[in-house]
Amino acid sequence: MKVCIAEKPSVAREIAEVLGATKKMNGYMEGNGYQVTWTFGHLCTLKEPNDYSDNWKRWSLASLPMIPPRFGIKLISNPTYEQQFKTIEELMQKAEMVINCGDAGQEGELIQRWVMQKAGCKCPVYRLWISSLTEEAIREGFQHLKEQSDFTKLYEAGLSRAIGDWLLGMNATRLYTLRYGQNRQVLSIGRVQTPTLALIVNRQAEIDNFKPEPYWELKTVYRNTTFSATKGKFTKKEEGEAFLEIVRQKDFTVTDISEKKGKEYAPRLFDLTSLQVECNKKFAFTADDTLKLIQSLYEKKVTTYPRVDTTFLSDDIYPKVPNTLSGLVDYADLTAPLLKAKIRKDKRVFDNSKVTDHHAIIPTGVPARNLTDNERKVYDLVARRFIAAFYPDCEISTTTVLGKVDKVDFKVTGKQILKPGWRVVFGAEQKDPDAEPSDEEGVLPDFVKGESGPHKPTLGEKWTQPPKPYTEATLLRAMETAGKLVDNDELRDALKENGIGRPSTRAAIIETLFKRNYIRKERKNLFPTATGVELIGTIQEELLKSAELTGLWEKKLRQIERGTYEARTFLEELKVMVHQVVINVLSDQTGRTITIEQTAPEKPQAEKEPKEKKPRKPRAKKDKTANQPETATAPAKPVCPICKKGNILRGKTAYGCSEYKSGCTFRLDYATYGERLSDEELVKVISGIGK
Repeated sequence: MKVCIAEKPSVAREIAEVLGATKKMNGYMEGNGYQVTWTFGHLCTLKEPNDYSDNWKRWSLASLPMIPPRFGIKLISNPTYEQQFKTIEELMQKAEMVINCGDAGQEGELIQRWVMQKAGCKCPVYRLWISSLTEEAIREGFQHLKEQSDFTKLYEAGLSRAIGDWLLGMNATRLYTLRYGQNRQVLSIGRVQTPTLALIVNRQAEIDNFKPEPYWELKTVYRNTTFSATKGKFTKKEEGEAFLEIVRQKDFTVTDISEKKGKEYAPRLFDLTSLQVECNKKFAFTADDTLKLIQSLYEKKVTTYPRVDTTFLSDDIYPKVPNTLSGLVDYADLTAPLLKAKIRKDKRVFDNSKVTDHHAIIPTGVPARNLTDNERKVYDLVARRFIAAFYPDCEISTTTVLGKVDKVDFKVTGKQILKPGWRVVFGAEQKDPDAEPSDEEGVLPDFVKGESGPHKPTLGEKWTQPPKPYTEATLLRAMETAGKLVDNDELRDALKENGIGRPSTRAAIIETLFKRNYIRKERKNLFPTATGVELIGTIQEELLKSAELTGLWEKKLRQIERGTYEARTFLEELKVMVHQVVINVLSDQTGRTITIEQTAPEKPQAEKEPKEKKPRKPRAKKDKTANQPETATAPAKPVCPICKKGNILRGKTAYGCSEYKSGCTFRLDYATYGERLSDEELVKVISGIGK
């Protein structure tokens, strides 16, 4: 039998139907020589610290850094997962070949490889690599199955990413929690999550420290058209008033008129990030909302694979475009003009060099039926972008009129659409609320060079504005370009190489920051909480919080995927970095702590404690639960060795005696003995001093 393993039951059903495997069995479907089974996303995960060493069960600074000699995987503890894995294992033991039908991306490759490794798969393995779940795409994919070895570098990149996240997340989270946490709250640190938080914190600092300054603009209205002084802004009111007085004295004269024809190109097709940005701007959807909606549309066969970071199509898609357009029956009035002539092929749409595993998100041509309201909104964006890509360019005319009053020059620019082209696809769209204000007018009156007449000048006072808080849309763009503000599509493409996170993980990173109570949302705007601000302020390691430096790590992961960088080298560099971070934090003698806001952060998924029932016992119990931070305290305080009366207290920089007001001088500096001694350890230290 040929065993096919998909990433979820719904995808397995689609594949089984095409292959003719219609007989339902326990955990798989069978027929026509195939057995089609499935996982539930991740069935396996990297082992946790306590799986490697008993010493790593207890949270302790002495055990850091935790670097296993060899990383291992384990089955996620869940009865449903365990039962399904047993089914997969049995099928693979008897299989003549296995076809990996996992999600066609880095994460999908990792998920399935771990399952096959754990199941001890020994037979030949092939890869189904498709960009949509239509019957045609599945049949074509099975006719052109690929060798498993073609995707080894993709797997190595995914594995390096997972191990890198483990090394940094596990070690830094324990390190910062034990060193700076209050009330034994976990301070979650992550390779991508922390620099993303730093972007929001730094933006808020810019806003808080911003000092608005006044400036003045000189404008004049001539023939119902507002002209602006070319000199720009006046920083001193007196200077502006002097110019205002000059222009009041004389008539306005038109000195030059120029007209320039140009083209505006259709917006690019969507990658996942640009779709999330657009949905946040238009519908206020979160990045996570949009990802779930476009994933659902993919599984309903109406759009292509969503977790992509390219806005281009490969050349082999071009012959299929007419059929796809014909299938968009709800947009027949827009597609009909395109289907009457040869479909245009533009380098801004089709470029093999810009497409790796998958092309941009487009409709499949399967009629979009039974969609929810929100799914319909997202589908409409994707469909219209696709249709617009094949329409003619929008032709515009830009007119610039220059004028003069005495020696003061003025200017106005107007834009007129000559042929709307692709704009008809979108109709009368609302302007982007986040766009910068423009002085550009619409259609200007017919001016004649040399004409002159009265005008109404004004000097308007304005104030400089602080940077805007991040929204999810602008934060996604900042993550994509490692914090650099870029509007140009070509430049953004160049910076994507160094972006932080992957398109498929950025939504989850933002959600994690909310769950940890590091950020909050007001309307669309994102703000850091006190915990988030203090955490970033406490982290002195630029490698942990710099978007640019984290972007360089991302670049190396992409190079591993392409085979131009060694996974072993990447992980060795990361181990050295983790060692250094631990040394630096343990050397910090400032005694800083971090305020935990009322809504406490959760633990990161990887750092969650085993699901044991922890009895709510009195603190008198000396034994600590396996993963409990070492800051837990026992009720019996160590007695002062000098006055023999007082208990030992923890101050800002040292341990002291509760009888200090009565003159007791007992003191143990944190710098010498360490800040995190348990009461038991304090007793040992004090008894040692006594001897």
